[in-house]
Amino acid sequence: MQQAILSKLAETEKQHNITVLHAVESGSRAWGFASPDSDYDIRFIYKKPADEYLTLWEKPDVIEFMTAEDLDGSGWDLAKALKLLAKSNAPLIEWLFPPVTYRSNDAFLAQMQVFAKDCFSPIATLHHYLGTTKNFMEVCEAERVKLKSYFYALRCALAGKWIIDNNSIPPVAFAELLPLAPVNVQETITELLEIKAGQEETYFHPREELITTYLQQTVVYNQEHAQKLGTGKKINAELEAFFREEIKR
Repeated sequence: MQQAILSKLAETEKQHNITVLHAVESGSRAWGFASPDSDYDIRFIYKKPADEYLTLWEKPDVIEFMTAEDLDGSGWDLAKALKLLAKSNAPLIEWLFPPVTYRSNDAFLAQMQVFAKDCFSPIATLHHYLGTTKNFMEVCEAERVKLKSYFYALRCALAGKWIIDNNSIPPVAFAELLPLAPVNVQETITELLEIKAGQEETYFHPREELITTYLQQTVVYNQEHAQKLGTGKKINAELEAFFREEIKR
């Protein structure tokens, strides 16, 4: 599949006259809890030729594709990515510290990672993960639950807890977040991971009271500790200077 993904990225570059600067896997395959039929969620940052930015009219700043091989692609223009980075956009930060990389410019990624750490706003990023956890709570409280929903909720709940406990960017891989949970919760999650690895995305599992209760408790914990968190640095001038230099290359 790696070669198919690289070929699709090269095709996308030619089709849209862009340069892909960084391309990674996102979603369950990156996080570590894929099902056999999980899509490949390809996320990338690209730049256009410099002249393309000299326009009076707004142009699309997102490129998307879906292939018959379940390659689900979504890319953000460099200008869009930098503006979102200034706001400590959580999905973008995840792209910059990926467990699975398909293509990347090393110098570009290194600088973007520096910017991500400078812009990182613990409170803004926590609210992203907290909001996502809450969005999954109703389905996680049902009698039968998609394991995908459990793991999306758990990952975001634990990422939020990581921010509160460590005041730093949380790891992307679920396995690195799991030790934040109590041992009995970890054991049940490990059992569910094994089940999910052998079941399709449509599989529903009987509600695990231990997991649902832990999610509820972690939402409350994250809410109660949110206000003590700080914000990120404002480095708009540095981001714009980097943008100008990058599109000249």
